[in-house]
Amino acid sequence: MKENISKKISVNIDDIGVKATTNEKLGAEGREEGISCHAVVLMKENEKD
Repeated sequence: MKENISKKISVNIDDIGVKATTNEKLGAEGREEGISCHAVVLMKENEKD
């Protein structure tokens, strides 16, 4: 996943973080009745020399 993102937005793979977690049996996801996905992106333009 990190490699694909890195290639798509032309950044170093080490500058990308991907995390996953469970809902610890809370809500519809925890009861295995559904799934969810959340994405947060923080991008900063590099300073020009």
